[in-house]
Parts: sequence; structure tokens; C-alpha cells
Amino acid sequence: MAVRIRLTRVGAKKAPTYRVVITDSRSARDSRSIETIGHYNPLVEPAEVVIDADKARAWLAKGAQPSDTVARLLRVAGIVAAGK
Repeated sequence: MAVRIRLTRVGAKKAPTYRVVITDSRSARDSRSIETIGHYNPLVEPAEVVIDADKARAWLAKGAQPSDTVARLLRVAGIVAAGK
């Protein structure tokens, strides 16, 4: 099973917020996830990024691949180095 770290959309119409979740890469965007490790709110200034660093590092060590957006959020949160 290929595991991904990606965003799932929650929130009202035209007011999205996102959860950072661990899920099977073959599943749909908003389907059931394995674990929720944080959230992201792009509508506030500055954007709010809250990610459990220990859980994120543990899943990355297990081989979970972050999506492009989540990889950027992990760099912003200081969980992974900027060069990765």
C-alpha cells in the first residue's frame, strides 16, 4: 500500500480549510484517512499551518510520500529541511 501525506478539504463553500492527513494514495481526496496530523487554513493572514511534527516525522520515516503542497507546508513548519 502506497501511503501519502496530503490535504483533504473541509470547511464551507468558498471558505476552505484543509486537514493534513495520512491516506492510501489510491483513495479519493475526501475519503477516509488513516490518521489526521494537522490542519491548514489559507484564508487568514498569515496562513495558519499546524502540523504535529513527531507524527509527520514518524510517517516520513515509514516511507510516506508528501504531496507537493504538503511538502511545502512541511518546509514552512520547519519539519523537513529546505533542501529536501
